[in-house]
Amino acid sequence: MAALKPLSYRLRAELFTQLAKLEAAGLPFDRAMQSLSLPSADAGRLDAMRTKLAKGMDAAAAGEASGVFTKLESRLIRAALHSGSPAATYQRLGDYYTERAMQLATMKTRFVFPAFLLVGSLVLTPLPALVGGDISIFGYVWQILRPLLVLFGLYHVGRWFLRAGADSAAGSLYTKLPFYGPIYIRENYRDFFESLALMLDAGLPVLDALPAAVDTVEDGAIRRDLLRLRSRIEQGGSLTEAMWALELLPDRRVIEFVQTGEASGTLPEMLKRHCTLETEEINGFYEQLASWVPKIVYGLVVLFVAFNLLKGGGAATKI
Repeated sequence: MAALKPLSYRLRAELFTQLAKLEAAGLPFDRAMQSLSLPSADAGRLDAMRTKLAKGMDAAAAGEASGVFTKLESRLIRAALHSGSPAATYQRLGDYYTERAMQLATMKTRFVFPAFLLVGSLVLTPLPALVGGDISIFGYVWQILRPLLVLFGLYHVGRWFLRAGADSAAGSLYTKLPFYGPIYIRENYRDFFESLALMLDAGLPVLDALPAAVDTVEDGAIRRDLLRLRSRIEQGGSLTEAMWALELLPDRRVIEFVQTGEASGTLPEMLKRHCTLETEEINGFYEQLASWVPKIVYGLVVLFVAFNLLKGGGAATKI
């Protein structure tokens, strides 16, 4: 059976925020589960989780097996349950996914107007031919759908092509893209260190936390680079010493944070501080991207509309 796709950032933010409030209120987990809800498309996951809980499966395993929790979330929750109340872990996950959901929503919002303009141009451009009887209603609908289908296909083929080879020695082609490539690499490492910080803060030992944190990394070459850490620590080295063996690490300032954290016993806090700085810089890139990409798309759409009007030989006058 294929693994279920993780819930959206928005749903996970709502789910963990609810769990944090219910846990803080002292509600037992089984009763808290009865208070949770998901949209109808995902409600079956909660039902499956409740069934597994009723059969005696622990909360973390039941959530992962039913698709409510990801593997990382399951390990975090299991560690938090073993160390006491998981309320703080729920809240951190809720805050984390709330921020991710807001970033995604901002990007989508800025594409609304270019998308509206594109669809409007596709609807209006073949209208004179339909009114004049040059094309049928089916031809009119096809002229609207054909460019949309082409764009949809190009988008998915492009994503597949860029992801292709992620597990090869060279890694994903995303790393080779100008401008975005360095950000993609930094995101992979940021996600790793952020996940590692969450698990260490939940009470997991470093050696147990490392494999789960590596699982959050998308690029295969970077995953293999990070897998070096565990073997070097098992040989008796510290995390600071092991990190010097990383070949693809883009910013070695994080090693200073790790060294300070290990020396002072505040490793999770120092990792979070590094991730906060990284996230600010990465978000700055996405802010610029969210500002410029819609403008570029808008310009291309205007050119597309102008081309279609000129090609139509007076189509604007007919409309």
